[in-house]
Amino acid sequence: MKPVAQEHGMGCAVACVASVLSISYKKALLLFDKPENAWGRGFYCPEICKALSKGGKKYEWRKINSKDKSFEEGVIVFTREDKKDHLGHYLTKTKKGWMDPWINYPSMIPAKASFCKKLSGKPLWLIFPV
Repeated sequence: MKPVAQEHGMGCAVACVASVLSISYKKALLLFDKPENAWGRGFYCPEICKALSKGGKKYEWRKINSKDKSFEEGVIVFTREDKKDHLGHYLTKTKKGWMDPWINYPSMIPAKASFCKKLSGKPLWLIFPV
């Protein structure tokens, strides 16, 4: 999986979908029923699973529990809001670590995507392939 930068303030889910499907951010945005949410409220797990399904991948979601210690490649997690990211953030697990679609937060001129070893916040939601 390649890193994909988010192009909107609330577009981290779109970038994660693009990375999983190996498509561009713009193509991934078209898989969402309400692409305008990338500008405002962002996306919830069911919307991400539906976009991945439109792209040909079957995913489900659930709340992360204490037994979740490691994550397989292709998993998308939503991390809790923290001092670094006040609204929470989606990241994708890859062979190279976690793909962060806005690794240079808060600068967005432009936002940059890259890999990091650790999650930037506590993971709350898990979106996983089935």
